[in-house]
Amino acid sequence: MLSPRRVPRQVKSMLTKETKPHIQELSVKTTIISRYAFTAVSCTMLNRHSAAAEGVFQFLIPKNAYVSNFTMIIGGRVYPSEVRPKEKKVKEGKGDEAKPKNKEKGEQSSEPEVEVFRMGASIPGRNRAMFMLTYEELLQRRLGRYEHVTSLRPLQLVSRLSVDVTIVDHSTITHLEVLPLRIGKSNTAVASGASAAKTPAKPALPVSTVIKQNKTFCRITFSPNIVQQAKITTSGMLGEFVVHYDVERELGIGDIQVLNGHFVHYFAPKDLPVVPKNVVFVIDTSASMLGTKIRQTKDALFTILRDLRPGDRFNFVSFSNRIKVWQPNRLVPVTPLNVRDAKKFIYMLQPTGGTDINGGIQTGSSLLSGYLNADPDANHHSVSLIIFLTDGRPTVGELQSPSILSNARTAVKEQFCVFTIGMGNDVDYRLLERMALENCGMMRRIHEDSDASTMLKGFYDEIGTPLLSDIRVNYTEDSVQYVTQHLFTNYFNGSEIVIAGKLTNQSADSLHVQVTASNSDKSIVLETDVALRQREVETERHVKEAAAGVGSGDTGAGTTGSVADDFVERVWGFLSVKEGLRSRLKSQTSRERDGYTQQATDLSLTYHFLTPLTSLVVEKPQVLADGTMAEDTPTPTPVTTETNKKAASANELSDETEGEEDTAQSLHLKKDQPGGQSSRITKTTGKVVKRPVQKSITISKTSADGDPHFVVEFPLSKLTVCFNINGEPGHILRMVSDHKHSGVTVNGKLIGAPAPAGSHKQQRTYFSTITIVVNRPKRSYIEVTPKKVILDGQDRLVLSCDTTVSVESGGLVVTIVGKSTVTVTIGGTIRFVILVHQYKNPAPYQRNHLGFYISNSKGLSHDCHGLLGQFLYEEVGLAELSGNATATGDHSTSLRSPILKVKGRSVPVVQKTRRIYSGRQSVDCWFARNNAAKLIDGQYEDYVVSHLFDTGDWPHGSNGA
Repeated sequence: MLSPRRVPRQVKSMLTKETKPHIQELSVKTTIISRYAFTAVSCTMLNRHSAAAEGVFQFLIPKNAYVSNFTMIIGGRVYPSEVRPKEKKVKEGKGDEAKPKNKEKGEQSSEPEVEVFRMGASIPGRNRAMFMLTYEELLQRRLGRYEHVTSLRPLQLVSRLSVDVTIVDHSTITHLEVLPLRIGKSNTAVASGASAAKTPAKPALPVSTVIKQNKTFCRITFSPNIVQQAKITTSGMLGEFVVHYDVERELGIGDIQVLNGHFVHYFAPKDLPVVPKNVVFVIDTSASMLGTKIRQTKDALFTILRDLRPGDRFNFVSFSNRIKVWQPNRLVPVTPLNVRDAKKFIYMLQPTGGTDINGGIQTGSSLLSGYLNADPDANHHSVSLIIFLTDGRPTVGELQSPSILSNARTAVKEQFCVFTIGMGNDVDYRLLERMALENCGMMRRIHEDSDASTMLKGFYDEIGTPLLSDIRVNYTEDSVQYVTQHLFTNYFNGSEIVIAGKLTNQSADSLHVQVTASNSDKSIVLETDVALRQREVETERHVKEAAAGVGSGDTGAGTTGSVADDFVERVWGFLSVKEGLRSRLKSQTSRERDGYTQQATDLSLTYHFLTPLTSLVVEKPQVLADGTMAEDTPTPTPVTTETNKKAASANELSDETEGEEDTAQSLHLKKDQPGGQSSRITKTTGKVVKRPVQKSITISKTSADGDPHFVVEFPLSKLTVCFNINGEPGHILRMVSDHKHSGVTVNGKLIGAPAPAGSHKQQRTYFSTITIVVNRPKRSYIEVTPKKVILDGQDRLVLSCDTTVSVESGGLVVTIVGKSTVTVTIGGTIRFVILVHQYKNPAPYQRNHLGFYISNSKGLSHDCHGLLGQFLYEEVGLAELSGNATATGDHSTSLRSPILKVKGRSVPVVQKTRRIYSGRQSVDCWFARNNAAKLIDGQYEDYVVSHLFDTGDWPHGSNGA
């Protein structure tokens, strides 16, 4: 009975022994809209110690995905990233960053694996850091389902861990399955697909998993508490949270989504007869295959032999420094006798000698080509392919990759496809990738410690059931432009063809779509006219469903929501980049290669994708020896990635160049831009205008200034109400909360000061920092202190509060009147004025601080909340209630107490006078005592938020009591 109690005690002991910063919260939110997945990761770390400590954020992302944003918030300051073209670096001698052998190819690989996004930064003592990462991917359909994987390897127990996966589709969700946590290096759909038979029909859900589902929408949450995590593992290596699903298939030409002048076409026909195949297996039997590799390869081939269909024809080639052909000069039909003889051949394979890759592919190609040429009808209604497997690099015969590739192209002659498989860590994956791409195939990687037998069988299952060949998809010629790949050699059962394009004429009523292909016995033609306006309405509807399902309580949700509005265009951009990288890899001339490189680079920059052709650069704060942050001195130290990697890429403003073109991306840091100099600012924003100092300002009385004293003006009721908030130094107060609607949030951080002599207070508090988060039209962060204004939007600007300057950036206007005011105007309908209180020779009880005033609130919604925001659209009334008789000497008086009526609540008030606008004006107001008890919704503590850029909603619902 004691053991359940022992776990929390052990967990507590482990947490107290941690020397590295503790991960307080790790939140992963994914929204999948019609197979396109947006993922936002938010990680908050706490440095419990007084000295600075290195916080390392790392997250495994699918190799097929592209990072689209990365931001750090450390010590209340925002450090955004920016995508820049990767510059070619002159090769130098090998140093500490020598690349591993299997890291030659870049992002364009077709094999699904994970890569490590890694970023470290110093966290000041007793402080927090937040790391925010977003990435996007188009889920690939394999074996009749989509697989989404969230890797959970924080390397420590996490106080608050949550995974949220929302799936919204135009079609009905026909299959949904959440697998038990998957542990191991192999994360591919192949591995899980092939082992499906071994999995129980209804495997147990991971602990704490909740599924909510209807016809076209489902939401899956996984939020194990720290004790539940410890029962799974104490190392923080929880594994992969895996979701499988599929959707109903439309008959005919498939599903087409239309949005904002772009379309995406999903084509996955079903119930078609299987096309016979002609297949030659070319197997590496060099000495390095000895042991587990050859045993697992044989096991997989034995299983594949059982799955060959009667109409198929096949053969085997083994290669080392010698080449053996099972049945010379022919392909044999699938009969019990031939299968039995093939098993004997496989059983007798003995690894020995070197690796003649060129000889193996030449022999296999010659064998298949000879069969097809001898029987012209053999390829008419069948699919021909080579499955080529090796665990190494060429060591005998032709050793140069360009020659091997050229020889393969010449031998294949576009008559069939070559599918390549690399086993282990010593493979030339770039060679195998190019060989597959140049010959209409795919490449798959099998890790050294993976279950090769299962993965081989899984890969064969993907390509073992061809249903169509020579697929061509055409659209109305003058209606579309920039269409992604629309010619496909084969369509295999359980997969999906995805095409995206731009519409030339957005006002067109319809789009004519024609699909032509061949199957087992005939040619087929499918065509229809798609009603564009109707499709766009349907697409907009399920995008709204997705946005509603995401929720806006976390910092990443806004980013996800904004890009989701353009998801069809982003699918087009994603596919176009992938296609450009594949074409670049296949290119035969430098001119051709340069063209594809430029095309893919431009698209990567347009959509802010981290690809092999781009880099991310992000600033790092400099932390002093005493554990505090230096003022505006970010460190431009480059950070590199690790094996299996994709580095944290970031916007690159430095002159540093990147590694070889096709290596994984790397993270660079950039220097902060100097503030206060309009000439430098002009280069960045393109628009900076100096203004004369204003002698006076006319703004609303609704404000928070001084100790802080809050003043709220109710124009309709012709009343002014005031209250104090006696917070603690370090508290961050939510003043305006309208993130979900207008996309605006305002927070203020308190600083403490001793009270003047003779004061009844022990200390006073003031606003030391005001932050404004704007989510539309683009995500921007504004941080104001008495000394400076930091604007993080399209660029990062640091402006001195001593200057007079105006900056326009992405729909924002920030105007500074030197040593006086900072005015922030958002979209022309929202305006905040921040008064700057500076002291030349401050007394011990004086602190430089800020005052916050709402000048124009028209653009804020009626659901706006916060200490000030909740009153913007309210009316109040004043009444007097009789009180108890009070004796004073020989007299007794009947007191009548003023009562304020707010949202049905009765609030006792007294009349006071407040000085606002830096003491230039006095205002009479009705004062609510006790931290505005009953006047504000909830309690004061409800308005204390976790960090300066927190955009979470009011916890009790919009404008609720």
